[in-house]
Amino acid sequence: MAVKFNLPTYLTFLRIGMIPLLAIVFYLPWELSRIACTAIFLLAGLTDWLDGYLARKMGLETAFGAFLDPVADKLMVAFVLVLIVQAEASPWLAIAAAVIIGREITIASLREWMAEVGQRAKVKVSQLGKWKTTAQMAAISLLLYRDDLFGLPINQMGYWLLYLSAVLTLWSMVNYLIAALSTLTEQ
Repeated sequence: MAVKFNLPTYLTFLRIGMIPLLAIVFYLPWELSRIACTAIFLLAGLTDWLDGYLARKMGLETAFGAFLDPVADKLMVAFVLVLIVQAEASPWLAIAAAVIIGREITIASLREWMAEVGQRAKVKVSQLGKWKTTAQMAAISLLLYRDDLFGLPINQMGYWLLYLSAVLTLWSMVNYLIAALSTLTEQ
């Protein structure tokens, strides 16, 4: 079976390619590096939305794209969370990041296993998962930026949103595990 490359797939590859770029910019001794990192992360988020939109709109959905898109998302989120924790070492930040990364690994594995047993639909993306992702992306953007803006405590807001996304992450993971429970116990 040949892998089909198309515009949405190239956008996903672009998102993966942004990871080393973000790492380089993150460690540059440059006063605008935080702004640039935030912009790179937001651009990656835009490519995530755009590749899915184009794939659906143009009828370019592929099995490879369906596999690669969530991998790119999880790589970006996990990598940036590690950068943030390293830059602002805090046990609460580390715990929130570990919860988010751990959940992503758990649910990705659960979805793969459920697909193998023909029950993938039981663990499809939920509305709660979308809220979790929105809170997570906003939190990471704020934590990358870090500086106060218009009198708003951006870094503190990022912390609270990350804690909220960690709670939503656990909640959504429990929901997915409950949805899969009957299949898990049958197997």
